[in-house]
Amino acid sequence: MCGRYSLICINDLGKRFRIFDPTLGIRSHFNIAPSQFMPVIVQHENIEMVMMQWGLIPNWVKDPERTIHPINAKAETLAEKPMFCGLLKNRRCLVPASGFYEWKKEGTRKIPYYIHLNDSMLFAIAGLYDVWHDACNEAHLTYTIITTDANKIVAPFHDRMPAILKPDDENRWLAGDTPTPDEMKRILRSYPADKMDAYPVSSRVNSPDADDEQLIQPLKTLF
Repeated sequence: MCGRYSLICINDLGKRFRIFDPTLGIRSHFNIAPSQFMPVIVQHENIEMVMMQWGLIPNWVKDPERTIHPINAKAETLAEKPMFCGLLKNRRCLVPASGFYEWKKEGTRKIPYYIHLNDSMLFAIAGLYDVWHDACNEAHLTYTIITTDANKIVAPFHDRMPAILKPDDENRWLAGDTPTPDEMKRILRSYPADKMDAYPVSSRVNSPDADDEQLIQPLKTLF
């Protein structure tokens, strides 16, 4: 599962995702929670960065207030679930991120851990998006993050992890025909554990209102 993540907007955010004129005024967020609006990468005629709300609202929903807005979608069942299978055709997206959080139970406490890549401050998580129109025909763009089996770094905390894409797979996920079942297995597999790290962080991350750089600092440096 992925229920919180971070996005550190270093200077080359646009360059990293081949968007050379990002005009959304994006700032770093260290504790992104469901229902927040965050940048998502899509491809139509060109690659674009679009602000979307985390928590999918399918286009066919009549009343979003009565519908679950999934923040995650399991890679293994995307082609089977009515909510997701249609989006595989032309509504795949990249979710820029710098890390994510999981919690480990220790006695009666749950300790938050920050999980990130060793060699990159920015990476892309595979996602799906949809566009729902309200009664005034106003478009609402929402997205969900795809998850896959946890690797050895994430497994102590959860049996699922975000489907982090290798850079060479990002173009394939964004563009072209629907990936074949074999491509899906290759692209959406768990990221190599030897290229990731995890460490405990402050319990302040439990509050969605907390959003500062101290949240991603190793716990031992906070006291």
